[in-house]
Amino acid sequence: MKNEKVTAGQQRPLMSLRSLFGILFFLLMIGTILLSYLINMLLLESYYLTDRKKSLVRVYNELQSASVSELLTTDDFDYSLRESLREGNMSLLVMDSDTRTIKVWSADESLMEERLYSNIFGMTPIMNSDSPEGQMPPDEDSQEQQDEYGSEQGRDGIYPEEETDESYYESDYVITQVLEQEQPYAINVVLDRRARSRSIEMWGPLGESSFFLLRTPLEDIRSSAATANRLFGYVGVVLAIVGTLIAVWLSRRITKPLKQLTDISVRMKDLDFSAKYDGANRTELDILGRNMNELSQKLEETISALRTANNDLQRDLDRRNRQEEMRQDFLSNVTHELKTPIALIQGYAEGLQDGIADDPESRSFYLETIVDESNKMNTIVQKVLMLNQLEFGDDSVSMERFDIVDMIRNYLQSASLLAQQDGVKLLFNQKDPIFVWGDPFLIQEVFQNYYSNALHHVDFSGSANEKVIHIHCKATGDLVRVTVFNTGKPVPEDSLPHIWEKFYKVDKARTRAYGGSGVGLSIVKAIMTLHHRGYGVENYENGVAFWFELDAGVSADYDE
Repeated sequence: MKNEKVTAGQQRPLMSLRSLFGILFFLLMIGTILLSYLINMLLLESYYLTDRKKSLVRVYNELQSASVSELLTTDDFDYSLRESLREGNMSLLVMDSDTRTIKVWSADESLMEERLYSNIFGMTPIMNSDSPEGQMPPDEDSQEQQDEYGSEQGRDGIYPEEETDESYYESDYVITQVLEQEQPYAINVVLDRRARSRSIEMWGPLGESSFFLLRTPLEDIRSSAATANRLFGYVGVVLAIVGTLIAVWLSRRITKPLKQLTDISVRMKDLDFSAKYDGANRTELDILGRNMNELSQKLEETISALRTANNDLQRDLDRRNRQEEMRQDFLSNVTHELKTPIALIQGYAEGLQDGIADDPESRSFYLETIVDESNKMNTIVQKVLMLNQLEFGDDSVSMERFDIVDMIRNYLQSASLLAQQDGVKLLFNQKDPIFVWGDPFLIQEVFQNYYSNALHHVDFSGSANEKVIHIHCKATGDLVRVTVFNTGKPVPEDSLPHIWEKFYKVDKARTRAYGGSGVGLSIVKAIMTLHHRGYGVENYENGVAFWFELDAGVSADYDE
């Protein structure tokens, strides 16, 4: 038998049900065999004598009834009587008071007459408790007869209270047991000492002037019982072996579904519902197994639903926590970004109010500063509102097919003056249209943030010592990538993971100088997330390139 691993919390039984069934069945068989043996030894002879006595009484009742009805000598009664005598292995003699034979059924009529005379005249001695056990006449084999009579006395133990006289030693027949003497008839167990056999004799009056004798041989029931017990012992051993094998087979058949159900319950306790009962019978165990299968399935479905609900709840809680954090960060960042322009506006306004700037030039400078800071505040508010709408809005995008080249060209025409003023060389040589899918308004916002960011960070680089912004579009397969490159310093490596965060600024002083809000790239991230397309940044030795991708409207491959 393989060693089974006991899991935590599982207790190994002291004895398996299979072993318990086998032991109980074996003990039950042995107990049954021993009980049968004892019953044979103790009760078989008494039962046998009682049965013989009942048979004699039944025949006597038939004789008595026929005698009263004067049917004793009829042929019909004679036929039925012979059947009863043959069935009970009995001999019968009926004589009248003149010693004439009325009816006889025996192979030895003279013996029947002798025994009837002996009983009528009391010539058969009785072996009582005062008689020497099994004592025989001196001229016979005393030792063997002693064993026979002694066992009879010790077993029966029922004797009339009469004294034994010399006739006990002279008679060939002796009464060893009186079965009945209170009735009109007497029933005795008589021992024939010459033949060493016993018989049951029933005699008495029949009617008003007749006597009867019924005699049936009494087999040696003790010897028969011993023989039967020996045979029963041999058969019992065989039955015990066969029964043990049957018990093992039955116990295995019975305990197999129980063991399977136990294993299933252990796995269910550990929330493993993959095990199923596979019995195909219709016993109570199979019904229990099918019910456990249904219970396992329902528990699995319920636990699955609970886990799904728990995951949804956890996700909602995480989303709520993130929103709360984002709200707090948003308020903190907006407050921080608006604090500087508000302080400047307040300071310059108070200066005008206090008359610090009396001359027109100073007053004009103060007013220009106030207007400039107000514009910066307005820009910050507009961008923050737009970012908030993108992150917390309905996440809807109006997808259209449009020419990305035409959109970029139109925007550059309106914004080229800023590049000329800063001495920036703008390169965009794409001529053929490239169609893409997206929200034109939001995609223009992405490009505008990239271009504005490049314009504010462009610097001299390379041997040409020029400020360059290079814009190009490239269609590859199902995607179109738009890249905005500007010469200048690369983005510091430690800042690359954070540039898409709200209000993050690589160079705060420079961002403040051109009025940056720090949310432009966050807006790019939100828009491209809504489009489910990629975006990113790459550092080069002479500058930085920001890019984004869109689904291609047609299959083409363009490059400048």
